[in-house]
Amino acid sequence: MPVTALGDILEKGQRIEGHRPYPRANISAAAWQLAAQHLAEGRLTLLSLWGEPAAVSIAVLGEAPGEAAVLTLECAEGRFASIGRLHPPAQRLERTVRDLFGLEAEGLPDTRAWLDHGRWGIARPLGDAGEGPGPTAYAFLPAEGESLHQIPVGPVHAGIIEPGHFRFTANGETVVRLEERLGYVHKGIEGLMRGADIARAARLAGRTSGDSTVAYAFAFARAVEAALGIEVPRRGQWLRALMAELERLANHFGDIGAICNDASFSLLHAHFGVLREHTLRAAEACFGHRLMRDCVQPGGVAEDLPKDGAAVLKTYLEETKRRFPSLVALYDRKASLQDRTVGTGILRPALARQFGAGGYVGRASGRGFDVRKDLPYAPYDSLNLEVPVLEQGDVNARVWIRIREVEQSMELVGRILEGLPAGAIQAGLTRPGDGSGEGMALVEGFRGDVLVWLRLEAGKIARCHLRDPSWFQWPLLEAAIEGNIVADFPLCNKSFNCSYSGHDL
Repeated sequence: MPVTALGDILEKGQRIEGHRPYPRANISAAAWQLAAQHLAEGRLTLLSLWGEPAAVSIAVLGEAPGEAAVLTLECAEGRFASIGRLHPPAQRLERTVRDLFGLEAEGLPDTRAWLDHGRWGIARPLGDAGEGPGPTAYAFLPAEGESLHQIPVGPVHAGIIEPGHFRFTANGETVVRLEERLGYVHKGIEGLMRGADIARAARLAGRTSGDSTVAYAFAFARAVEAALGIEVPRRGQWLRALMAELERLANHFGDIGAICNDASFSLLHAHFGVLREHTLRAAEACFGHRLMRDCVQPGGVAEDLPKDGAAVLKTYLEETKRRFPSLVALYDRKASLQDRTVGTGILRPALARQFGAGGYVGRASGRGFDVRKDLPYAPYDSLNLEVPVLEQGDVNARVWIRIREVEQSMELVGRILEGLPAGAIQAGLTRPGDGSGEGMALVEGFRGDVLVWLRLEAGKIARCHLRDPSWFQWPLLEAAIEGNIVADFPLCNKSFNCSYSGHDL
């Protein structure tokens, strides 16, 4: 077999033992720049980029099916060649590495701080920390042209939502440029994890982004299990997938309704809100928590499905399948609603591919990546998943991807209930050895792929990096809104529904 671009880089590097399930290698500065070139050419896809006190790593997806790896560059002098210089999706991650660790990306086109708003009272908190207020002023990029004006929005908004600042440059009502300023809800989760035991770190992971608590807990658990070589009982695996699909359903119902509401069609907002509420109630009845927080744990799950759990979910499915099609038909035939969503906020497929956009954002713009299918994990490797893909890339396409995923998730919940194996739900974490190792996992959340990479030393977290799909979706929102009117921004924004909390960590 021919050597792939990723395989060639790995062959030139020094493999790290004990990193599972994907390889990790220390590579040279020349190989690092080669990886940047491959990313720019589309031969690799960036999954994430993160720092340590004296090293920087990238996780990448290769050309071959199921091919992924972590590439690490030692940078004892605190500097490394910028990936973002050639591959823009890396730029905000590199700015974050500088904010948190003090590592400088040489050649980075945008050197402004990202997460550090000058409010921490300390600089480089995860690296060679030192006192200092950090940056204070943030210079938004200029836009030149006749009759242009700026519209600042946020960070405090009219609704009960998280903070983020949006700086519009407009010509009349037409948006010429949108620039985002995020980081207002930085919680320091990665810092809190250092030195934590696995149980506490699992709770922190599940609180990275509240609407994706199952996805984050799932990804963290799989990373721990990979690092320690733990096999989860089959019933535990299937119960995890059941929770993940319920989480997907609840969020998609909420999103579809909210998009309709932003187009001034509140009737569908109300009906989809009812479906979301029914989903949350079913989750609480089966797993003791409406969002299923702390239900997925390393080694398995916290609680088994109760005796009446299957009956509760079957009743829920019957009711949801009865009500959902009529709501979809109402969305599809409402001309005034279609007028707002069709052709609005178009994301070009080339940009979706360049940024490795996951979830409904990527799939509505031609990128069919889904971790459950492309890097399959149990039990999805036996569930014959089909990934819906559209090319239009507008708000309407992002709605329809959600609709198709709702239909699919309802089918998956039914099949999981039918095939749910008997047996144990928790393997425990006791294994021979000193509790050390490295692991990486990707899990498909409702927004897209959630990544967790970690290193364990003697059963404690030495380093943990979490990456929300929003890291690669927020920049694309800036591109999608250009040429649209200011009044359509809420509609475009909700159709992306990026996470502030998951991004800001």
